Amino acid sequence: MSDWLIYSIGFLAQILFSSRLIIQWISSEKTKKVVTPTLFWTLSLIASFLLFIYGYLRDDFAIMLGQALTYFIYIRNLQLQNQWKKIPVILRYILLFMPLFVGVFYFNNNRIDVTIFFKNEDIPFWLLLLGIISQVIFTLRFVYQWLYSEKQKDSALPFGFWALSLIGSILILTYAIFRKDPVLFTGHILGTIIYIRNLIILKNQNA
Repeated sequence: MSDWLIYSIGFLAQILFSSRLIIQWISSEKTKKVVTPTLFWTLSLIASFLLFIYGYLRDDFAIMLGQALTYFIYIRNLQLQNQWKKIPVILRYILLFMPLFVGVFYFNNNRIDVTIFFKNEDIPFWLLLLGIISQVIFTLRFVYQWLYSEKQKDSALPFGFWALSLIGSILILTYAIFRKDPVLFTGHILGTIIYIRNLIILKNQNA
């Protein structure tokens, strides 16, 4: 597959991720408190799938890991907002089983070619480790958000979510610079600004 098509998939995913943040940011600015629009989770789900595909096409295990860990959390938040059942049944099944279909599609000779991901000449081991750590921290924000929302029985984005977002985003920016990945770099530059702004809004909200 040509590089321009691969990067197009990646940039489309980042555009959707950025759009969700902008929508959430504008909604929060209007209400003067941090809110979570349904569209935030819908765009997250679509963008996550696209970025997973981008990670595979780039032989980048760190990106794939990050998206695989958050995909179903996005679905769960749509369920908590009572929006999941509003999606047509066929589309719901496609979204639920799509990751499995992708795994089967890329099954190579009855085994996933682990060598491609962990012995990629373009990604030295220390950089791969940085990427994995970055994605794990960035992903933990949604694990934290999920547990918090389950406890509250409502989909919400608490302070810890934005703090982990900021730390993870800075680490991913560092990874993107060394990896020379314009998709990750572009996406997380905007994200970092919005994470800081949400922390400020939350601080003023709780003052």
